[in-house]
Amino acid sequence: MRSVNRIATVLLAVAGLVGGALVALQALLRALDRPAPVDTGGWLDALTDTRWHDPVVRAVAGAGLLAGLVILVAQLRRWRPVRLRADDRDGWHLHRRCVERRLADAARAVPGVRHARVQVGRRDGRWQPRVRATGDPAARAEVEFAVRRELHRLTAPRPGRIDVRLLPSRRPA
Repeated sequence: MRSVNRIATVLLAVAGLVGGALVALQALLRALDRPAPVDTGGWLDALTDTRWHDPVVRAVAGAGLLAGLVILVAQLRRWRPVRLRADDRDGWHLHRRCVERRLADAARAVPGVRHARVQVGRRDGRWQPRVRATGDPAARAEVEFAVRRELHRLTAPRPGRIDVRLLPSRRPA
């Protein structure tokens, strides 16, 4: 979301700069009794003759309102963090997707486990991995041990509860 915010900020800044420069140039040329580079007669008349009851005006206003609400909701929504803090003391961070990939690889390395997916959340300074895998449900303890060992290798903060859900593989009879 940071990159979208930066792009939107740059576009708004450029539009404001260009618009302000055009208004300043228009005012300067009007003060010097020179012809203006932008003819204000046509669009100024069109804007003064336009009423709220016109369907085009309502459609543009509705689209602007809808775009504003979408932007507001996108800004207020809590997005999953891109980076996870590895240690509070030294400020090291790890990319969340890389951590999830390594934990999924560690879970897949357990015999009898296939198709593992891991999502890592953070609450109260602790990482909380959720492992979803297909395989033998009896291997749950081994999967949890493998994930804890990989977290230790990553020097992650002490993890909270590791949620492991192993679904039996569906094989045709």
